Amino acid sequence: MSANQPDIAGIQRAVANALHRHWKLYLAEGIALVILGFIAILVPPIATLAVTIVLGWLFLISGVMGLFTTFMMRHAPGFWWSLVSAALAVIVGGLLLARPISGAFSLTLVVIAFFIIEGVASIMFALEHKRELSGRWGWMLVSGIVDLILAAMVFGGLPSTAAWAIGLLVGINMVFGGSALIAMALHARNASAA
Repeated sequence: MSANQPDIAGIQRAVANALHRHWKLYLAEGIALVILGFIAILVPPIATLAVTIVLGWLFLISGVMGLFTTFMMRHAPGFWWSLVSAALAVIVGGLLLARPISGAFSLTLVVIAFFIIEGVASIMFALEHKRELSGRWGWMLVSGIVDLILAAMVFGGLPSTAAWAIGLLVGINMVFGGSALIAMALHARNASAA
C-alpha cells in the first residue's frame, strides 16, 4: 500500500470502535426520543402548542443575545445586518409567545421545510454509514424517507393540518429517529471491536 492511499480497514475499525465505545449513549438518546415521540403522538395539539412556545422562547432569547452582542461589536462590519437579524428574532419570538395558536400555521410551514431537510440529511447520514460499513444504516434511511413522506402529507392537508401537525409529526419523527438510534446502538454493542 502506498503512503497516499488511506488504510480503509483501519478507518473501518476506528469507526466500529467509536460506535462500540459509545453505544450506550446512542441507546439512551434513542429511548428518550421514542418516549417523547409517543407522548407527542398521543396529544398532538398540546405538543404543537409546546413546540410553538419553545420555539418562541428560543427566538426571543437568541434575538436578545444577538442584540446585546451586536451592540457590543457595533463597529464591526455587518452591524446593521446583524441588528436586523437580532431584532427580527425578538419580534418573531414575541409573536409566537403572544399568539402561539395562530403561530402554529406559520410553524407548520417551517416544520414542512424542516422535515424535507431532515429527511435528506438522514438519507445522506445513512449512506455515509453504509459506506463505512457501520451497520443498521437502513433504519436511518427509512427514517429519512418517512420524513419526506410526512412533509408531503402535511403540505397536502393545509390549512386544517396546522392545529395538530407539528405535534404529531415531531412525535413520529422522534419515534422513527429514536428507533433508528436504538437499532444502531444495539448493533454497535454486539459488533466486534476487533
